Amino acid sequence: MGNEGILTLTIKMKVSPEPGQYQALLNLVKRYRDALNHTVRVAIENKALSLGKAHEPLYSVLKERYGLPSKIAQDCYREAIAIVRSWLSNPNRGKVPEARTPRLWLTHRYSYRVRDDRVEILGGFKLRIIGWDRRYDQYPSREARLVYKEGKLFLTIVKQVPRPLKYVPEGVLAVDVNEKEIVFGNSVVEERRETAIKSAFHYKRLAERLQQKYSSNKYNAWLRRRGILKRIKHFHRKAYNIVDDWVKKVSREIAELAKRHQYAVAREDLTGLVEQLRRLPKDHKVACSS
Repeated sequence: MGNEGILTLTIKMKVSPEPGQYQALLNLVKRYRDALNHTVRVAIENKALSLGKAHEPLYSVLKERYGLPSKIAQDCYREAIAIVRSWLSNPNRGKVPEARTPRLWLTHRYSYRVRDDRVEILGGFKLRIIGWDRRYDQYPSREARLVYKEGKLFLTIVKQVPRPLKYVPEGVLAVDVNEKEIVFGNSVVEERRETAIKSAFHYKRLAERLQQKYSSNKYNAWLRRRGILKRIKHFHRKAYNIVDDWVKKVSREIAELAKRHQYAVAREDLTGLVEQLRRLPKDHKVACSS
């Protein structure tokens, strides 16, 4: 109730460690990932769902076996507790959650600090920030996460900003989502933007062709051949990134247009859309790509 006027958002930035620190930092995030998986298992087995209960069986192990600095060790079982609580609260939970991506959970001022265009992480690590959204610099930083993905390091920082004041809309901006284009406007303005589905589908087809080429009724070779599997994942990731980038850009354009003219945004009811797509004929994708 106390945060009704607050919005929580994350700022993502690419970072690069100083020369000579890259391998040491990479080793740390990998040790943290392994430590986090160990901590999750221990927390479940011992029902250690509070910081006090987790501290005794884990603190020394995380420092000695995994070589984590003191505060990062505490951050590790803090994150593990959050993961376990979320998993236990899910009535349809599956197997025990496991972290696969190397990362670090960091607490502001204790585990990390941002100074100008640099990030300082406990342990003497200094990373240069390569571009980020400066609109929220004046708001206090909270917890952060350093993630190693596809050979790059990314830092996401949580911010809490005041919720924008509500306004009485002076009109309505209608949004119509279609397969090939999205249309938004009203009696005054009308904008059309081609969707990214065709571009994304191109890479999805490339991935599927590789899977078919290296598959048989008895054995899917693409699952065992590292180079082929890596290429397939690259195509799927490329397709996802194309759609994700398009969605972010167009949704921001719509929001800015609505805010500029004090419009309310109305969109069609998309409930059940996925189920309807599944009932489409098999040649639907062929028609889409033509």
